[in-house]
Amino acid sequence: MSKTRPIPQPGILAIEPYVPGRSGADSGIRVFKLSSNETPLGPSPRAKEAYLAAAAELERYPEGSSSALRSAIGERYGLSAERIVCGSGSDELLHLLAQAYLGDGDEAIATEHGFLIYPVVTRAAGATLVAVKEKNLRADVDAILAAVTPKTKVVFLANPNNPTGSYLPLDEVKRLHAGLRPDILFVIDAAYSEYVTRNDYESGIELVATSDNVVMTRTFSKIYGLAALRLGWMYAPAHVIDVINRIRGPFNVSVAAMEAGVASIRDVEHFDKARAHNDKWLEWLTAEIAKLGLDVAPSVANFLLIRFPDEAGRTARDADQFLVERGLILRQVASYGLPAYLRLTVGTEEANRLVVDALREFMGAKK
Repeated sequence: MSKTRPIPQPGILAIEPYVPGRSGADSGIRVFKLSSNETPLGPSPRAKEAYLAAAAELERYPEGSSSALRSAIGERYGLSAERIVCGSGSDELLHLLAQAYLGDGDEAIATEHGFLIYPVVTRAAGATLVAVKEKNLRADVDAILAAVTPKTKVVFLANPNNPTGSYLPLDEVKRLHAGLRPDILFVIDAAYSEYVTRNDYESGIELVATSDNVVMTRTFSKIYGLAALRLGWMYAPAHVIDVINRIRGPFNVSVAAMEAGVASIRDVEHFDKARAHNDKWLEWLTAEIAKLGLDVAPSVANFLLIRFPDEAGRTARDADQFLVERGLILRQVASYGLPAYLRLTVGTEEANRLVVDALREFMGAKK
């Protein structure tokens, strides 16, 4: 009997599996999950209705091109539906882009504190991820351009970035793109773009519309509150759309996700409420936590990155344990190379106030 067994492709076993934010605490404790950047307002009521209505025909396959959803997205943003592909979350689309444009011996570039999916999809495609240093928790355009080699085939830029909350203004994004060879695919991951209200920010639509090598990915998991349904979309040049449509699953988006997505993107009132809530509490949390003597990284998204002291009893790990015992679940980000920090999602008013009160107790308690 042979002792051999199937062996995965080189590099697969070197991938660090993605570990999501913790969801719970000890039983009996009321939990406020503030670890996954989920919207505290939940999805649009219209999306819930559309989701439930989809149950009437569960035996039917989805329409394979997500036509209705692509049309709704196109109407909202003034885009051609023909240049949109929908997927099972933007994660799937990032996987497909890596599969299509990376291979053995190729390199992809991302920043050192960028989204953890970038190294996963890169290595799964047989390529190497080059992590470029950031400057003050922000993407450094010059450092990215200096890292480009003849092997570079893809550059990933999360804008805004998770978990830092920082962003590059449009002129810097344009400068980065201008410095890339035309055969390098520039992927702008704009998962948190709906939260940004800065005048110098642009999600990537403009660059995609005027370039042959730029792709923008988006998600319904954040401000739209459809994380459970796994729904995302991509806007790209026609030739990239053609490639991705050749390799994606023929029914990669469920009927329920499609219908909920259409209802969500058309419920502008709910969208506006979600953004207004975030604007108010992001500012409040930043100010109140800073008063406690903690460093809070400036953020334009729906979360904050909080730095804790490097002293016994005051570290990020200590704070995490203290908060968990009170049912407040934040995100440890040591896996992002940020062991001194915790990431806090903007929550409900109750959750936000409880976090500040708990951190005040933590920082004031004698050890």
